[in-house]
Amino acid sequence: MSQIDYVDLARRFVAAIQAGDADAVRAFYAPDAKIWHNIDNVEQTVDQNLKSLAWFVRTLPDRTYRVLRIAPLPDGFLQQHVLEATLPNGERWAMDACVVVRVENDKIARLDEYLDSAKTAQLVAATR
Repeated sequence: MSQIDYVDLARRFVAAIQAGDADAVRAFYAPDAKIWHNIDNVEQTVDQNLKSLAWFVRTLPDRTYRVLRIAPLPDGFLQQHVLEATLPNGERWAMDACVVVRVENDKIARLDEYLDSAKTAQLVAATR
């Protein structure tokens, strides 16, 4: 894939996530893709990641991924964004995030997600 292809893939991928379309998101992933998060140092499978997406769709129905930057890499892309939403308690919330994505055979093979741990804790607390 070219750098332009990686940027296009990134845009289509975030659009599928924004739409909450689990089938479309799954289609971007290689079957054995790993999704890692800095806040817990855990690697998720695709199925586990889609379960998390379903939770986000239910919990934050008005969520918006405001993309600040997409930068192609030799084997994928980096994306910096802000996830904005209304928490279940009515409070406005925003979390800075960054993903580093490795692509193999036109599919996401690995996604490393860096999240603001304080904002993640605020989200978890608001959903209890």
